Amino acid sequence: MYSRRSFLKTGTLGVSATAASLVVPASLWATPKRILGANNRLRLGLIGCNGMGFSNLTSFMRQQDVEVVALCDVDRNVLERRQADVAGGGRKKPEGYTDYRKLLERKDIDAVIIGTPDHWHCLQMVHALDAGKDVYCEKPIANSIEEADRMLGAVQQSGRMVQIGQWQRSQPHFVDAIQYVHSGVLGPIRLVKAWAYQGWMMPVPLKPDTQAPEGVDYDMWLGPAPKRAFNPNRFHFNFRWFWDYAGGLMTDWGVHLIDYALYGMQATQPKSVMASGGKFAYADDASETPDTLQTVYEFDGFNLLWEHATGIDGGNYGRNHGIAFIGNNGTLVLDRGGWEVIPEVEHESWRQLRDQPKIEAVPTRSAEGSGLDLHTLNFAEAVRSRDAGILKAPIEVGYHAARVSHMGNIAFKSGKRLFWDSGQAAFTDAGANALMQAEYHNGWSLK
Repeated sequence: MYSRRSFLKTGTLGVSATAASLVVPASLWATPKRILGANNRLRLGLIGCNGMGFSNLTSFMRQQDVEVVALCDVDRNVLERRQADVAGGGRKKPEGYTDYRKLLERKDIDAVIIGTPDHWHCLQMVHALDAGKDVYCEKPIANSIEEADRMLGAVQQSGRMVQIGQWQRSQPHFVDAIQYVHSGVLGPIRLVKAWAYQGWMMPVPLKPDTQAPEGVDYDMWLGPAPKRAFNPNRFHFNFRWFWDYAGGLMTDWGVHLIDYALYGMQATQPKSVMASGGKFAYADDASETPDTLQTVYEFDGFNLLWEHATGIDGGNYGRNHGIAFIGNNGTLVLDRGGWEVIPEVEHESWRQLRDQPKIEAVPTRSAEGSGLDLHTLNFAEAVRSRDAGILKAPIEVGYHAARVSHMGNIAFKSGKRLFWDSGQAAFTDAGANALMQAEYHNGWSLK
């Protein structure tokens, strides 16, 4: 296997927002060993072959002792293309399925990657655990707090290895930045900002309903989501901007960045949350989720502010995304490119300024290596060792980030400041609690 050090040297620099940029050319995949030891071999199945699903599989294929057994996608066009991609890298062509339950029946699969839209994650993870598989699941873990609760319980009772695709937990410079935060040098931290300003996101144009493309099992794509006519706006990638399937930028980018805000502050649940925003940039486009949002979470001793905006790159500190830990002595700013510390300056009085920083500045420490590659390697090591304690993003990490992100969306939908009862794991507002629940359709059930 590649070592962590070799991954740092040869991995791509960070991970960008678009899944297409993550796919490593087949020439860089590891060549499988001819004879795979039973204790080292990891036999994978992939459910959801577009976007991040295949990017995750590509990352696994950089490890020598990984065998790709089967792929599943409801779109045969995607499925056949990905089968050819794997075979084109010098590997055996994997079997193809359009129903993930058939893939899970295979006894020769050790672990599955779940790369489907958010509304499918819960059922597919639970069914995979029931089938005795370990799971690498894309973030966010669920499309509702109720689903997240079910998934947490299912994993904790299963004894299986489960890693959530919040790969920044394995990215070295993110880890180093949080160690600095935890050192206390910043002093008391009263505010944490997390944001995603995504200038590349253009309006989603209005399109008429059509027939599903040939080769697409659209009923299976919908699964537990409400029955609707096929519309290309709601299909591949853009599903993120429709409530039936996902939670917009809050659960797309927010899960990554809010996770690190929680990690840095060693917090899991707020006391209250309120949100304001809407479709301010593209009021008449086809999307449903807000293109502009500010959410304030109240914790003991600090506030967490989440911001997102589409069509704008001018985020805080000149970064289009990031997390800022604002302390009495200085501010640590962190994004996928690196981190730095900006000192506060001593004040003798309101009118006179001493040119003396409270702490030393830390110049930008740049990203190094591929967090995604390290993350998939970490999962493979946990599967082989059967040691869940080494996982960098176990179910609990995904759970807390998803729950807090969904709280923000619920506050936006309710238009209220909502208070959270940690003892009951519920809001004190009945209407908000109703928005925590999952609504399943088309014969699918959480049972």
